[in-house]
Amino acid sequence: MGYLASIFAAALLALQGAAGISLYEYYAPGGVVSSGLLAEGDTFSLNGREILLLSGAFHYFRVHPARWRDTLKKLKAAGLNAVETYVPWNLHEPRQGEFDFGDLGEPMSMFLDVRAFVQMAQEEDLFVIFRPGPYICSEWDFGGMPSFLLRDHTMQVRTYYDGFRLAAANFFDNLLPKVVDLQFTRGGPIIAVQIENEYGNFGYSDEPRDTLYLEFLRDNLIANGFGESLFFTSDTPSYSGDLGSVPGELMTANFKSGGEKELQLLKEIQPNRPLMVMEFWTGWFDHWLAEVHVTWAPEKFAENLDMILSHNASVNMYMFIGGTSWGFMAGANTLDIWPHYAPDTTSYDYDAVLTEAGDYTEKYTLAKETIARYNPLEGIVDLPPPPAETTKVAYPAVPVADALDLDTFLTQVPKFESLEGTVSMELLPVNNGSGQAHGYIMYTTHVTVAAPNSTLKIRGHVRDMAQVLLNGQVITEPYHNQLDVNKFGFWNGLDKELALPGTGEVAELSILVENLGRVNYGAPHKYHQQKGLWEGPVLVDGTQVDEWEIHPMEFKGLQSLSGWTAFGGSLATPALYRCVLDVVGAPEDTWLDMSGWGKGVVFINGFNLGRYWNAGPPKTLYLPGPLLKEGSNEIVVFEQYTASSEIVFRDTPILS
Repeated sequence: MGYLASIFAAALLALQGAAGISLYEYYAPGGVVSSGLLAEGDTFSLNGREILLLSGAFHYFRVHPARWRDTLKKLKAAGLNAVETYVPWNLHEPRQGEFDFGDLGEPMSMFLDVRAFVQMAQEEDLFVIFRPGPYICSEWDFGGMPSFLLRDHTMQVRTYYDGFRLAAANFFDNLLPKVVDLQFTRGGPIIAVQIENEYGNFGYSDEPRDTLYLEFLRDNLIANGFGESLFFTSDTPSYSGDLGSVPGELMTANFKSGGEKELQLLKEIQPNRPLMVMEFWTGWFDHWLAEVHVTWAPEKFAENLDMILSHNASVNMYMFIGGTSWGFMAGANTLDIWPHYAPDTTSYDYDAVLTEAGDYTEKYTLAKETIARYNPLEGIVDLPPPPAETTKVAYPAVPVADALDLDTFLTQVPKFESLEGTVSMELLPVNNGSGQAHGYIMYTTHVTVAAPNSTLKIRGHVRDMAQVLLNGQVITEPYHNQLDVNKFGFWNGLDKELALPGTGEVAELSILVENLGRVNYGAPHKYHQQKGLWEGPVLVDGTQVDEWEIHPMEFKGLQSLSGWTAFGGSLATPALYRCVLDVVGAPEDTWLDMSGWGKGVVFINGFNLGRYWNAGPPKTLYLPGPLLKEGSNEIVVFEQYTASSEIVFRDTPILS
């Protein structure tokens, strides 16, 4: 038996519950491969056989790895033959030059064994469409790019600029060797690789895009051994035509509705290539402060999926499962209209084919039925039965036991001195010279506050929200309604002022700033994404304040914090609160109902579950069972406004 044949044979033996012919048996009979995926004429072919690509987007980093196989089985049971995933550079290179592919032992490491995910897809009889970045959009912080890039004040992301190009090449040179042998032509499941993502949108009007950069990425993929896979780009033809394309490589389309026009334009642009919808948007994402959870009617979804397949177009459903933007990893959008900046929620439910927790929806049933009508291998390739849904539990409410005040917490956080005014998170000398990527940053100084008051002015914008404390007392108002974002302390306010009550004495002035997520989509100028106070100086009564103590609040090592005191009610300042959930038996999925709290972040056994904000739309945080353990589980909440006396659990989400 030859090398490839032996690999395919091993993969076939690993297929779970396959009773009939598998995809790999059909497209590589006997393990013999003469060609990979080709895009010529009106149809794709794989190893010489026609193939209609039926794919679903599933980001391994948004779903707990204990649920990867179950989710892949659900894709397969729906009739899909491929799974598509992005690769987030900023997770895999958390500090410049330090890479994590599941082996760093950090909280997110367990999500990052991308090789294991790709191999598991093959074990479940699925091919893989691989989208390695360096930019992924995806409502993910900074479009998946690492924030340490912003330490270069002349940085031009997604261009041939040396500072970006060399960093991206280093990432590819560390990522791609991990999976190069998993290409279909070498016995693996990877059949197609994206060069860049929606690059036609990265520019202005009909101005040419940086083709030199795109070709550099393509050439890097080839140098890393991926010349055997089909290369592609993805854009919306009616918006950018072929501006984001690479000469000679396949162009694909992204859209939700109005797809007939997009497919027609795509065919006009490349008449001798098959049609592929790389992103058929099955729903949409939520922004904080929106009035309702965004949904898309199942019948509209099915109607548009049918239209795509009726045009003999291959399709990737984005998203098949949305999952969760854990911790501080949700991105944001900038808008040309109010409120100009719109941060994304922790939940990436997306109103997708499967829910955030992986449960079936009406869209799943409709997708399965629609695919069956068009799948040329229906009845030939074996489909497994859909796996059962996981159990959901509403655990008994747990009381808050302890509190840790802000001052005590800050004594256990690194401190830096600045004599040249406030600086952004990214420029702090932390994380081996990579700066602070996420979380909050506290700026503290001492100034004379006149009686009866002085005026605090922050030039430029706050990035993104600020609370002001004077001698340890919060003097800014908490968020009440959408109009507040025009006021002092919010991102939409330019050069805003705040009255500081004083007695003519020296006072401690602190400004706590939250990074709500970097923009992940848009024109080049929208990627100037430093966070904190950096656009202009801070002034008190017209005098610039240059001396500051700066605390980066990244919330690492929470389980080693000391100084907790018994809970006696919500503290008057931002603070941490702790409680314990005792789990009897095997842990199950649940949701934390944070509607009784204000705004903040939740940590489970040291893992950053994500942000909550009672302004919504979501009022719950999804907690997958695998993040819990039998016995005692520590829950820590950083609350900015007013804490509840307990944490309530639910067995269904509140998304709006």
